[in-house]
Amino acid sequence: MTFLEWFAPDAGGPSFLRARWIWLRALGAIFFSAFYSLYFQIHGLIGPNGILPTQPYLDAVHRAFGAKAYWYVPTLMWINTSDRMLDVLVWVGFIASVALIVNVWPRVSIAVAGICFLSFVSAAQDFSSYQSDGMLLEAALLSIFFAPRGIWPRLGADQPPSRASLFMLRWEWFRIYFESGVVKILSGEPQWRNLTAMDKYYENGPLPTWIGWYVQQWPHSFHAATAAYTLLAELLICWLVFFPKWSKRIAFILTTPLQIGIILTANYAFLNYLVLFLGFLLLDDQVFAVRNSRLAAGPLPTANRERRTSYVAAVVLSVLFITSVAAFFMPGFPTVILLEPFRVANTYGLFAVMTRARYEIEFQGTYDGKTWYAYPVPYKAQNIYKPPGIYAPYQPRFDWNLWFASLGTWVDNRWVLNVEVRLLENQPEVLQLFAGNPFPKKPPAAVRAVAWQYWFTTSPEHTRTGAWWKRDFIGQYAPTARLMPDGSIQFEGGE
Repeated sequence: MTFLEWFAPDAGGPSFLRARWIWLRALGAIFFSAFYSLYFQIHGLIGPNGILPTQPYLDAVHRAFGAKAYWYVPTLMWINTSDRMLDVLVWVGFIASVALIVNVWPRVSIAVAGICFLSFVSAAQDFSSYQSDGMLLEAALLSIFFAPRGIWPRLGADQPPSRASLFMLRWEWFRIYFESGVVKILSGEPQWRNLTAMDKYYENGPLPTWIGWYVQQWPHSFHAATAAYTLLAELLICWLVFFPKWSKRIAFILTTPLQIGIILTANYAFLNYLVLFLGFLLLDDQVFAVRNSRLAAGPLPTANRERRTSYVAAVVLSVLFITSVAAFFMPGFPTVILLEPFRVANTYGLFAVMTRARYEIEFQGTYDGKTWYAYPVPYKAQNIYKPPGIYAPYQPRFDWNLWFASLGTWVDNRWVLNVEVRLLENQPEVLQLFAGNPFPKKPPAAVRAVAWQYWFTTSPEHTRTGAWWKRDFIGQYAPTARLMPDGSIQFEGGE
């Protein structure tokens, strides 16, 4: 086999048509979940009246970098940052996602959905700092070369995937596991070394589920076993992807329950769905009891046309592979820096250090400075009697960022002050990020952010009180925003 043949449709090896079909439908559903989440949030997050408006950010980047800004922030919002433009991005992403789900023009659908999602991610600032965003963008780019061409390709039996595109998607799957395992060891986190990392994992994660509450009650021996199994999967089992097909099937069998368990006990948006369905690419068509009849649908594409496609794939996929390797060992490598804004050749590392406690930020408003009313947040642990829900793959980015902010200070999360200002204005777009408005008739006179510490209740406590959580008040998290008589806003306290 020549080098170029590695990037051409593989008509002679094992068939992966069913696995490809499953993966591409799942990719479309994941994109749909991402745009569905943004439909309810994007205006409040980065709209003109949102928490972190896009236009001032783009202006600042352009002043700092000039023409290079268009590369550093690759977004269609350079054209326009209005609410209407945000709607266009979401709705075009919706349409492309649905087209991919129903298998219409898959390569174009992936490209369009990817560009729309990249446009949001690049402009969302603090609200797109998640590894899952990079995972999706990387998988999307690779899948353009993996998907069959044509408007209605069905199974694409006349266009089997190339060895290179299949390998690169498996390579992403492997890196998500292995690099996460490596960072756990290199971090020196004692909880992974003594197998206590899972003891409070369910309680302290961003958005636990009610199933996670029950699992938290199980004995330490179970949590130690799951911690050990996590390390085993990430450091050893994932290597089976590079061995013959039965090894790949074993890897799928052993890692799939891990992803399902995470989905049931924690809300990590689409992250675990993406990793779960990437795992299907370890399975050839024999697993699905499908005979290798892919040539029956028609002849392979003409040599000249396929050669051109192979040249492009050879360049792009080779650069991505080299960059993904260099990113882990040499972060200053030229292509790592060059491609970083596009987030298509990433490093991964999940839960290198475990969270020791759960803190929650709560926004409160007042008319008189004495009685404070809380703004309810829809997906957070706030009401101690409300059972934690299962929301993933839906991603409430505002709620997620509140969890991350609670681990630091407001100085490192100044967007919290922006939230206070928007609440003083009773800004509808930002209020949509909350579950309700305790000041529907007129804005409050002051807004503050306070911190609480939360714990899961024990089974006896839950039976006795009906509460899923218990909490203690910590104190003020950020300065209070107060509306002055002249209409200005003044911050006070919280230093």
